[in-house]
Amino acid sequence: MDQAASPARTVILTVDDDPGVSRAVARDLRRRYGASYRIVRAESGESALAALRELKLRGGPVAVIVADYRMPEMNGIEFLEQALDIYPGARRVLLTAYADTNAAIDAINVVDLDHYLLKPWEPPEEKLYPVLDDLLQAWRATDHRPVAVTKVVGHRWSARSSAVREFLARNQVPYRWYSSDDPEGRRLLCAAGQEGLRLPLVITPDGTALIEPEDRELAARVGLATTPATDFYDLVIIGGGPAGLGAAVYGASEGLRTVLVERSATGGQAGQSSRIENYLGFPDGVSGAQLTDRARRQAAKFGAEILTAREVTGLEINGASRVVRFSDGSAVAAHAVILATGVSYRQLDAPQVAELTGCGVFYGSALTEAAACQGSDVYIVGGANSAGQAAIYLARSAKSVTVLVRKPSLSMSMSHYLVQQIEETATISVRTNTVVDAAHGSRQLEQITLRDTATGHTERVDAQWMFVFIGAAPLTDWLEGTVLRDSRGFILTGPDLTADGRPPADWELDRPPYHLETNVPGVFVAGDARAESAKRVTSAVGEGAMAVMLAHRYLEQS
Repeated sequence: MDQAASPARTVILTVDDDPGVSRAVARDLRRRYGASYRIVRAESGESALAALRELKLRGGPVAVIVADYRMPEMNGIEFLEQALDIYPGARRVLLTAYADTNAAIDAINVVDLDHYLLKPWEPPEEKLYPVLDDLLQAWRATDHRPVAVTKVVGHRWSARSSAVREFLARNQVPYRWYSSDDPEGRRLLCAAGQEGLRLPLVITPDGTALIEPEDRELAARVGLATTPATDFYDLVIIGGGPAGLGAAVYGASEGLRTVLVERSATGGQAGQSSRIENYLGFPDGVSGAQLTDRARRQAAKFGAEILTAREVTGLEINGASRVVRFSDGSAVAAHAVILATGVSYRQLDAPQVAELTGCGVFYGSALTEAAACQGSDVYIVGGANSAGQAAIYLARSAKSVTVLVRKPSLSMSMSHYLVQQIEETATISVRTNTVVDAAHGSRQLEQITLRDTATGHTERVDAQWMFVFIGAAPLTDWLEGTVLRDSRGFILTGPDLTADGRPPADWELDRPPYHLETNVPGVFVAGDARAESAKRVTSAVGEGAMAVMLAHRYLEQS
C-alpha cells in the first residue's frame, strides 16, 4: 500500500487486488491529478479501510474512492459499504468487467454508487478522466472541512464509559476513544485535572472537559439539538425509530411544521442492527446505522427538527392542542401527535446481571463493543431476528458465538434466512431449551450459569461477553390515564377501540377513530408500540407514513 496522505492534501484512493491493475490505475490517476491530489493505492479491502481510518483520525479529506468489484475476502461493494461509514462524503466509483454490470447497478442502492467504469478504461482521456473530473467538481462544491473530533477517556469495564460511546456512535458523532490506562489517556486526564476516579472524561471539540456527563448535557455540548425552536408545531413525533423517522420525512415533506423528539438516539432498536437483509430496495442488506443516518438526513433536508436526549413524561389535551411535557418541566404543543416510542429490551432477571450491565453484559447489539470481542467466546441470549443478526455480525471476529434460546427451536421465532445463515456459520452454535440463571464477576463479567429447561441441569461456563435480546416491552407507562393500552402496555388504535362497534366512552367526534388513531382524536400511533403491530422495520416505516396521512385528514376536518 502506498504511504497514506498527509492531512493537508486531499486524497483519491484506489483499491484493486491485482497488482498490475492497481499500479495502472494509480499511474493514470497521478498523471492527471498528482499535482493537486495525493493518490493512495491499496491492494485489498482491509488495507484500504485501514488507510481510510488513519486518514480519518488525522483529519485528512478523501474526495474519491475507486474500488475494483472482484476482490477476494471483501468485494468492491462490501468495501465501499464500510468506506461509506468512514467517509460518507467521498464519491464512489466501482471498476467492473462487462459480466458484472448487474452487480454495479445493484450497488447504486447499496452504497449510493456515483459511477461504475468498465475495464479496461483505455484511453483514460475518454473513459476515466471525464468521470473523475465531474466527481471531483461535485465533491469540491460541498463543504468537506475535517470535522473536529470529540475525545472520550474511559475504562473498558466502566458501564458509563460504554454508554457514552454507544450514545455518540448511534448519534453519528465522531469521537476517539482513549483508555484511561494508556499514556495518551493519562495525558488527557492530567490536562483536565482528573485522576481517573470518575470516568468517562469527555473532551468536546472546543476543549470543554465533561466528567461523567448525562446524555442531555453531552448532546448539547457535541452539537446535537436538544431545545425546540418554537413552542407550537403542526406535528410532534415522539420516538426516533424507523416509524418516527418515516413520519418525520413524510410530515415535513408535506409542509407540516414537524418536530421529532427522541430520548436517546435516532434509529431505535433497528439502528443498532448490524445488518437488515429484508428491507425493500437493499438486496445485499443495509446496516441499521446507515439506514438511520440516511433517514435522519432526509428528514432534516425537508425541514423537520430533531431533538435528542429529551425524555417525554406526559401528554395533555387542551382543547384542540395536544401538549407534550418533558422531564425538565418544559413542553411543546401541536395540532397532532404521532406516538412512535417503540419498545425497549426486557431486562434479564438473574442474579448479578444488573450489576454487570455495561461491564460485559449488554442489551442490544452494542456495536461499539464488537471490536473488543475479537478472539473471544461470546454468548447471545435470545432467539428473535435481532439476536440472529448480532450473532452473524459478531461471528466475523469472535472465536465462537453461542446463541442461547429458551424455545426448542430457532425457527419458532427467527426468520428463515437468518436461521440458514447461522446454520452455515461454523463459529456459531445454538443451545436450545437454555436460559441464564446467573452472572458472575467482580468488576466485569467472568462466568455465567446456564440451565437446561428440559432437564434442569445447570452448568457454569467462562464468559466475558453476553448480549441480551429477550423480547421487548413498550415504552408507554407515561401515557397512563390518557391513552388506552392493552394488558401488556401496547397502545390500542382504530378497530381495536371499537371491537363492539361503538367508539370509546370518551370519544367526542361523529366519526370512528382512524386506523392508527388512539382514543384521543389527533393522537396517532406508528410502529412497535401499537398493539398487534408487525414488529418489522418496513412495516414501521409504512405506518409512520400512513400516520402522517391520517393526521393530515384529521387537521383538514378540525
